[in-house]
Amino acid sequence: MVSSEILKEIIIENENFISKLDYIFPRNINLPDLKYLKKAVILYGVRRSGKSYILLDIYKKNSNNALYIDFEDERLNDLQPEDLEKIKEAFFELKPNCLNNDKVIFLFDEIQNVPSWEKYVRRLIERNNITVFCAGSSSKITPYEIHTSLRGRSWSIEILPFSFKEFVSLKTNNLDPSQLVYGENKIIIKKLFIDYLKFGGLPELSFLENEFDKKKILKEYINSMYFRDIVERYQIKNIQLLDALWDKLFSSFSTRFSLHSFYKHYKELIPFSKDSLYAYYKYFLNSMLVYEVRKFSESSYKRVRNPVKIYLVDHGLAKKVTSEDYGRILENIVYIELKRKGFEIFYFYEKSECDFIAKKDNLLVAYQVTWELNEKNKSREIKGILSAAKYLNIDNLNVLTYEQEDTLEIDGKKIKVLPIWKWLLS
Repeated sequence: MVSSEILKEIIIENENFISKLDYIFPRNINLPDLKYLKKAVILYGVRRSGKSYILLDIYKKNSNNALYIDFEDERLNDLQPEDLEKIKEAFFELKPNCLNNDKVIFLFDEIQNVPSWEKYVRRLIERNNITVFCAGSSSKITPYEIHTSLRGRSWSIEILPFSFKEFVSLKTNNLDPSQLVYGENKIIIKKLFIDYLKFGGLPELSFLENEFDKKKILKEYINSMYFRDIVERYQIKNIQLLDALWDKLFSSFSTRFSLHSFYKHYKELIPFSKDSLYAYYKYFLNSMLVYEVRKFSESSYKRVRNPVKIYLVDHGLAKKVTSEDYGRILENIVYIELKRKGFEIFYFYEKSECDFIAKKDNLLVAYQVTWELNEKNKSREIKGILSAAKYLNIDNLNVLTYEQEDTLEIDGKKIKVLPIWKWLLS
């Protein structure tokens, strides 16, 4: 039970805190027009991807008619479902001028910690005509696990770490990134890309300049994700298995991965069951730390039977990265960018491999990603993308490298070779 006075105290403290924030970097996300759309906007994603600051930005722009509550506030630990109604009452007591305002906005951070929150949010939208934004890092708030009471009443948006375009905007004080890829500015862009390549796009790191600080915070993030999002959330008992799986996933990103092969390799080294292994792997997916890409096939059986390719939510989290891994990092960056743009993503493998087949609106685009095309790999890389082009009848063919730019015409197909940083900023 939480009293109305405590709720008012929290509301006023939050208002004072947000009003003192000088600047919040605007994220490049498409929020729906909620004027006629009676839905809760659900912002979900991995921890520290910037969801809370999106809520704070919305609040600052609507402070006269908005409420912000962070449900990780320890004063709300004892909050019960019946206390939720008190939040609305406390808000209108503090801001009576909003009683007849049809533009009231409630912003709830980590509300998934409160039982029956979905029913409360639905009532706010349907009966009180209040616009509601919710954000959370738990899988409980994803479209796959959200309660049936909000199904059809929510608009879910996955919040990913900074794209390279956002990273460049931040570092260049919001200059138009697409205008920086030519002339002398290209040197600045390439320098920024190397920084992005090394440390990823987690927002807090992007504001830092010191490499020691970046490495320290990355280590803290990884520990927090490990313990809070996996160990504590799922009450892990077999830490030895979890460590082995974590190490494998975070060091083998951008490669094909088979749970069956993992089981065969480790079953004599660690005591665990197949059921535990499959459950632990699912926890990584549910926590949005890793994603899997399946082989392109019209047969669902073949898609399931073939190994998946693994990608990280942010390449800054990768383990044991050396310069030899830069090609795999480029591939991870491309995957996340395609995901950000709403593509359905597969890999192609029929004797030759093409890294990505991206599908949207029944159109297919093929991407091959490599640090550079050279004498050792050019034949293999081109063969892979041409094989996909012929097999799937694709005309839009792209090879993304660190800095090469060219147009190749082979076997009647045109292949665009582009620097990845130019593609990311286009």
